[in-house]
Amino acid sequence: MDDLTSLVPGGFTAGTSSTAPHPLAPLSADEIRAVVAIVRADARFGDAVLFETMELKEPDKAVYRAGGPVPREARVNLFRTDTKGVLRLTISLTEGSITSAVLVEGARPMIQLEQFLAIEGVVRAHPDFIAACAKRGITDISQVCVDPWSAGNFGVPGEEGLHLSHTFCWLRLRENENFYAHPIGGLNAVVDIMTLSVLRVDDYGVMPIPMAEYNYESQFRDSFRAPLKPLDVVQPEGASFTIENHVLTWDKWSLVVGFNAREALTLHDIRYDGRPVVHRASLVEMVVPYGSADRAHARKNVFDIGEYGLGKLANSLQLGCDCLGTIAYLDANLNGMDGSIFTIPSAICIHEEDNGILWKHWDFRTERTEVRRGRKLVVSCICTVGNYEYASYWYFKQDGAIEFEMKATGIVNTVACLPGQPSKYGTEVAPGVEGQMHQHAFCARLDMAVDGDANSFVECNTFAEPSGPENPYGNAFYMQETVLTHELAACRRVDPATQRYWKVINPNKTNAVGKPVGFRLEPGHALTPFVQENAPSGFRARFMQNHVWVTKFDAEERYPAGEYMNHSSGHGGIVDFAAQDRNIENTDIVLWHVFGLHHLPRTEDFPVQPCISTGFKLVPSGFHNQNPGIDLPPQVNTASKLAGHSHSCCA
Repeated sequence: MDDLTSLVPGGFTAGTSSTAPHPLAPLSADEIRAVVAIVRADARFGDAVLFETMELKEPDKAVYRAGGPVPREARVNLFRTDTKGVLRLTISLTEGSITSAVLVEGARPMIQLEQFLAIEGVVRAHPDFIAACAKRGITDISQVCVDPWSAGNFGVPGEEGLHLSHTFCWLRLRENENFYAHPIGGLNAVVDIMTLSVLRVDDYGVMPIPMAEYNYESQFRDSFRAPLKPLDVVQPEGASFTIENHVLTWDKWSLVVGFNAREALTLHDIRYDGRPVVHRASLVEMVVPYGSADRAHARKNVFDIGEYGLGKLANSLQLGCDCLGTIAYLDANLNGMDGSIFTIPSAICIHEEDNGILWKHWDFRTERTEVRRGRKLVVSCICTVGNYEYASYWYFKQDGAIEFEMKATGIVNTVACLPGQPSKYGTEVAPGVEGQMHQHAFCARLDMAVDGDANSFVECNTFAEPSGPENPYGNAFYMQETVLTHELAACRRVDPATQRYWKVINPNKTNAVGKPVGFRLEPGHALTPFVQENAPSGFRARFMQNHVWVTKFDAEERYPAGEYMNHSSGHGGIVDFAAQDRNIENTDIVLWHVFGLHHLPRTEDFPVQPCISTGFKLVPSGFHNQNPGIDLPPQVNTASKLAGHSHSCCA
C-alpha cells in the first residue's frame, strides 16, 4: 500500500443503462456494483479492503452547465482492519478505472452500521463486563443493551492511535420494552473497533438501576384518548410535481434530488423560474455536545454526520404515517461494508402541503377582497441515530423562499441518578432517570449561485438614528449594508440588537430599481456554544463559534469539522478554510450556516420526545421585481365545508 498513486487500472468496463443517469443523480445500484467490481479486480485491493462510503463525485460546474456528456465518477473510501488509515479513491465509471488513490494515514473510517451490533456483542461477552453487571444484580446478559458512541480524542493513556468506540449501557426488561428507562450507571466499555476487542471496562461504582417501565409502543399502552375524526389530504387529480431521473419540478421550482451515506439528503441545481439560486445544499455536520462533567459522560460529543454517516441511518418511510397526501418516494442505494448493496426503500419523501395564506388584501373603501393561498413542496427524510430521530425537511414556497426545518424527536439520552437527586447537568425525567443537558449544532453548506456563480456576501444591520436635528422625535432607524470582501471578515455571529441578517447578491445583475439581485439568509435558531473552544470537544467543533462562515468555492472543502472525523484533531475544517482569507467578492462562494437546539430536557420529553424544531430560511431579497406570487390564479377550495355548529359570516 505504500505506492498507491502509481496504481495501474485493471480495465474494468462499467455496466451501461438505456437511460443515462442525470449528472447530479446519486450512484445507482448498478454503479455501486461497478465500483465494487473495479476495486475487487485490482490486485492492490482485492477482497481484503472494506468499503466505508462511496458517493457521486460531482462534475465540475462548468462541464455540467455546458450541457454535453458528463463523465460519471465516484468517490470511494476504503479501509482495512489490519492497517491504519483510509484509502481515498476516485473511480471513473465512464472509463471503468481507478483514476486516483491516496492513503490518508492519520484518518479513521466512520463507525459502520454493521459494527453497531458487533460492538455490543463483544462487550456483552467480555468477562469484566459480565462481572460488573453481576455486581449490579444482572445475570441475564442478553438483557443488556450497549450503544456504541464515538470515542473522541481525549488523550487517554492506552488509546493512542486506535479506532475506538466508547459505550454506554441500559437494561431491557422484556422484549421491545423501552430500555432507556433503565440506565446502568457507572459502567462503560471501550472497544477497539478494528480488532473488535474490548480495550478495557470502566466501572465507576454501582448505581441503583431504575426499574419502573416507561413505554411508548402502542402494544404496551392500556388506553388511548378518543381519536379525532379523519383529516384527509386529498388530491383527486394527483400531485402537481413531477420527478424523473431525480429531477424534480414543481410550479416554478426545479432541482435535482441526491442522497449519500454521509449527508443523507442533498439538493442540487436549485432554480426558480429557470434562474439559478443554489448549486448545492445539504446538511454537512451535526455535533451533539453534552454538558455533563461527570465521569465518562464528559466524552459525549458525537459528530453524527461525520462519525457515523446520516444516510445509512435513514428510515424507510411509511405511506400515510410520515407524510400525507399524494406522495412520491425515492429509494436510497448505498454500499455495505463488504461491498454489498444496501437499499433503503422510500428513504426520501416528496409531497405538497398547504402553506396558509400567501397574500391578502381587503379594500375597505370598495369592500373588495383578493386572497391567495400558497403551497409548499416538501422534500424530506428521517434518520435515526441511536436514541434520536432527525427529520429533515426542505420547503420550496410559491413566494420564492426556501426553508430548511430540522425536527428532532426520539428518546433523550438517559443516565441513572438517585431518585430526587439529579445532577446539576440534567433533569430528572422519571424517578432515578436523568436526561442530560445537551445541544444539537447543525451546519448547512449552501453553494450559492444567485443568478450565476459571481456572488458577493452582504451583512445588514439596523441602527437607530442618534437623537438630534435628523431625528427630532427619536423614532428614526435605518439599515446599513456592508459588503464583506474576505473570508475572515465573513466569520460572523447573529446580533439581535441590530436585527442582523445576511444576503448573497449578484453584483452583476440588477432588478427593476437598479439594485443587485439577492437572497437573504434569515437565521432562525442561533446557538451559543457552552463547550469551551480549546477543550478537547470544543476544538474539534470550532465551526460552532460562528453562525455564518463564507468561503471561496473549493470542491474539496466539504465539511466544517473536517473530512475524517473519527478521533480527529480539530484541524482541516472551516477554521482552516477561512484562515486562507481569500477574496469572496464577486466570485463563486459557499455560505455555511450554523444553527441548532439548546436542549434542557423536560419530563414531557420522556419516554419519547415530542418534536422540537430548528432551521433557517433563504428568502428572495431583490431577486424579483414584485411579489412572485402575484400571478397565482384565484381559487376556492370546494372541498371545504362548514362544521355542523357553525354559521357562515360570508354568505
